[in-house]
Amino acid sequence: MEPFELARVIEITSIGEGTRVCLDLIDELDPLEGVLIGNTGNGYLVALSENRSTDTYPPRPFRVNAGAYHHYISVGEDKTQYLAEIKPGMQVPLWNRTKTRLLSVGRVKLERRPFIRIVCQVKDTDKQISVTVQEADSVHLLAGDQTAKPAIDLVVGDELLCYPDQAGRHLGEKIEEEITEL
Repeated sequence: MEPFELARVIEITSIGEGTRVCLDLIDELDPLEGVLIGNTGNGYLVALSENRSTDTYPPRPFRVNAGAYHHYISVGEDKTQYLAEIKPGMQVPLWNRTKTRLLSVGRVKLERRPFIRIVCQVKDTDKQISVTVQEADSVHLLAGDQTAKPAIDLVVGDELLCYPDQAGRHLGEKIEEEITEL
C-alpha cells in the first residue's frame, strides 16, 4: 500500500442531517487507531476511535464514528465497500499510523445526525479528498502531526494525514476507467 501523505483542508461546509454509521468493534482500540473513509475513490482520511473523553461524550474505546452512510471504507488493498454494506461479523482493517489489523464488527449503529463535509487537497498535487462526518466533538481525524484532531475544530489550512487512491470502483473493486467524482 502507498504511504500516507499530507493533505491541507481547503473547505468545510455544514450540509444538514443524514444517517451516520458507527462501527462498534469487538476489541479495545488505540486512541490513534481508526478506519479509512472517503466520499470518493480519490482517497481516504483516517476516522479515529472514540477512545477519548470530550465535553459531551464519554470514551467508547470500541467505536469508530465512520461518518455518512454513503462513505467508502477501505476494506483491503484495492477494495472498498460502502458503510451501508458493513454488517456485524465482517472484518475491517484498523489503521494505527502505518500498521493495520483486521477486527470484526460487533454492531453497526445508524442514527440521524448533523454533518459537515471536509475537502482536502493532497500536498503538492491537485488531487482532492473529501469526507462527510458527523458534526460532533466525538469525531476525530488523524492530523498531519499524527495526533487526534476534532473534526469540529478543523479550519481551512489544517493538515490531515490521507491515503490517496485512484477513483474508479465497480462493486468495491478498483477498475481502470475515466471517471470524475466530486
